Amino acid sequence: MPEMNGRQLADHLKVARPDMAVLFMSGYTGAALAHRGGDAEFTGHLLQKPFTPDGLSRRVREVLDA
Repeated sequence: MPEMNGRQLADHLKVARPDMAVLFMSGYTGAALAHRGGDAEFTGHLLQKPFTPDGLSRRVREVLDA
């Protein structure tokens, strides 16, 4: 996305929909993302690449149920 990163997009959307669930996907580890300025919410709702379709569906269900 040329205008903003995923975190900025999620922050922008949360203004309009504060109850919206967000799942981030990244090739970085949670520790690397936290080091780059991520917070607990960001690293807590993370799906690391590569992932399987089953892994994606399980993680989406976990985030929606949280």
